[in-house]
Amino acid sequence: MDTILSVAGVSKTYASGHRALQPVDLDIRRGEIFALLGPNGAGKTTLISIICGIVTPSTGTITVLGHDALTDFKSARRVIGLVPQELSVDMFETVLATVKFSRRLFGRSAHDAHIEQVLRDLSLWDKRGAKIMELSGGMKRRVLIAKALSHEPDILFLDEPTAGVDVALRRDMWKLVHRLRAGGTTIILTTHYIEEAEEMADRVGVIDKGRLILVEDKAALMKKLGKRQMRITLSDPIVAVPPELAEWDVKLQDGQLIYSFNAEDEHIPELLAKLGALGIAYRDLETSKSSLEDIFVGLVEQEQAA
Repeated sequence: MDTILSVAGVSKTYASGHRALQPVDLDIRRGEIFALLGPNGAGKTTLISIICGIVTPSTGTITVLGHDALTDFKSARRVIGLVPQELSVDMFETVLATVKFSRRLFGRSAHDAHIEQVLRDLSLWDKRGAKIMELSGGMKRRVLIAKALSHEPDILFLDEPTAGVDVALRRDMWKLVHRLRAGGTTIILTTHYIEEAEEMADRVGVIDKGRLILVEDKAALMKKLGKRQMRITLSDPIVAVPPELAEWDVKLQDGQLIYSFNAEDEHIPELLAKLGALGIAYRDLETSKSSLEDIFVGLVEQEQAA
C-alpha cells in the first residue's frame, strides 16, 4: 500500500515557549483508516491543524500526494477534506447552499449529482432547504461532514467527529466512514472514543504530551500488548494456590483461579492437565481479553511514569 501523506519532523512551539507538538514522523497509507488516540491536550488537533494548513509548524515537512503542503499549499489542501471539532458555518444559510459554496471554495466546478449523493448519504437531502440554525446538533455535525466531502477529497480528516452526538448517529457515521473508505478515500480521525478506533481503524497512533508514542497496525497492537485472562471457577473451594501451580503464576480470588496470559500462550492445556492431576475440579472456564482502551490507558500510564 503506497503512502499518500508523509509527515517528517513536524513540531510546534508557540511564542510563549509552550511546545504543543514534539517532532513527529508519520506516513499514512492510501485507502487506510488511521485513528489518532490521545487525551485532551495531547497534540491531536495541533497535528491535524498543521497538516491542513491552519497552523504553521515550527519545524518539519509535509507531503500530500506529492505536493509540499508548506510551499504548494493550495494543491495539497485541494485533496484534503477536514471535519473540525467546532461548528463553523453560516447559521442563516441553507444546507444545500452551504455545501455548494464549500465546493466552489476549492475551485471545483458545479457537480449537482455529487452534492445530492453526499447529502443523501448523510440523510440531509430532505433538509437541503433548511437553514443551519434550524437543525439539531447531530444534523449540524452531518453538514460539516458534507462540506468536507463536497470537493471530493482523497484524504478526509475527522477531528473528534462524534463528540457530543448520540449513539445512533455515531453508528451511522461509522457506516459512512466505511463506505467512504470502500470508495477509495483515506480516513484519518482523532477520537476520545476508544471504541471508534477499535471499530474502524486499520492502524492506531497514540499521542500524549505532544509526542507520538507509537504507531501500529491495530490487530498487531492488540496481539502484542493485549493481555488475556482465564478465570477458572472451582467446583470445591481451596484455601491457597497449590505450589505445583507456581510456574503459571496463578492467583486465587473469590473462589476462582485466575491465569493471565498473552495471545501466543501455549501452556493452558498443561495448566488444565495439572489441575486434573491434582484432583482440582472446576465447573466453569471464562476467558477475556483487554480492549484497545486497556492498551491505550496502559501506554499513557507508562509514558507518564517515564
